[in-house]
Amino acid sequence: MPTSPPVLADRVTLADLEGNPHPVLAGLRAAGPPAWVPVLGAWLVTGYDLTVAVLRDARTFTVDDPRFSTAQVVGPSMLSLDGAPHARHRGPFNRPFRHDEVDARLAAFTRAETGRLVSAIEPLGAAELRRAVAGPLAAAVMAEVLGLGQADPATILTWYDGIVAAVQAEGAAAGRGATSVAAGGTAAFGELAASLREVIARGDSLLAEVTGPLAEQEAISNAAVLMFGGIETTEGMIANALLHLLSSPAQLALVLADPGLVPAAVEESLRLEPAAAVVDRYATAGTRLGGAAIQAGDQVTVSITGANRDPAVFADPDVFDVRRANAGRHLAFAHGPHFCLGAHLARLEAQVAVGTLLARLPRLRLDPGYPSAPRGLVFRKPPALRARWDTG
Repeated sequence: MPTSPPVLADRVTLADLEGNPHPVLAGLRAAGPPAWVPVLGAWLVTGYDLTVAVLRDARTFTVDDPRFSTAQVVGPSMLSLDGAPHARHRGPFNRPFRHDEVDARLAAFTRAETGRLVSAIEPLGAAELRRAVAGPLAAAVMAEVLGLGQADPATILTWYDGIVAAVQAEGAAAGRGATSVAAGGTAAFGELAASLREVIARGDSLLAEVTGPLAEQEAISNAAVLMFGGIETTEGMIANALLHLLSSPAQLALVLADPGLVPAAVEESLRLEPAAAVVDRYATAGTRLGGAAIQAGDQVTVSITGANRDPAVFADPDVFDVRRANAGRHLAFAHGPHFCLGAHLARLEAQVAVGTLLARLPRLRLDPGYPSAPRGLVFRKPPALRARWDTG
């Protein structure tokens, strides 16, 4: 078993990392090199510079490993391949997800869908905003992207929930040396794949465009990955940004006085609490990383959360500051060849959702009767975000 100097790493628990990981991550980061964390069965990288180094170097730190759980559920995709195969899978999707293409194809839809969702709750004076706005918006936009616009959103969310559960179960099973895939996830992916085949057959869609450079099954696997990332992390982005603003009266006042600060608030929220907290890589050869001796085959887990609060890069890193000059240096969308394909789209959705809610719901505030702290080991967001506002 690998060894590492910090004694603190031996005492880290999953509860620490799922609840409030920030003190633990700060302690590990201050201790110096990446630490072997037994409860993860992995080296945990918590500093900004080493995180960038790992994410840039796909040759030494790859995703292409049998332990990478998403591939076990949906098959090989841009998320689980490196090198030339990764470029072949990702290449056909690059143009449709460029900033200008996203704005042209999806900005009006995103604004309209956000308006519809907010109109549905506006007269109520109270709602759980994650399930009422953030999740449905993310699901509707991804359905539009993938040509599933006519599908029942509840059905899409059922597929999504099944795939997420299967990926999580597979990841846990891999850690125990097992390889079984949750049957529910297999069924959910099968139903999604059948619907996507119909979309491809109809033509005139993003998936029809990429089927040609890619085989049909490859296009479907990548579409499942896009749906998985496009719903999970975007829902978390929106919920986390609202939580940070509604928990920070002075910062909220700045944004209400100048709605042009909404994009900056979203970026600062991404820095403070990235929706995707960690990403896994696997060492292809023995190497040294920040003084740690990594062996071939070792899992190297990068803490985006830890890197985003590195005081060497971000002053007062635990403070939410919508005027932070370098918030855009955050790594919430990762870095290197696996930089998030949907970053422009996710930003669009979060900015529209936050801006619309603040503009439409007077004196929007958290409901003090319910907890709303983010939770999660891999994906972090409030389990519920109950809020109130004035009506009439």
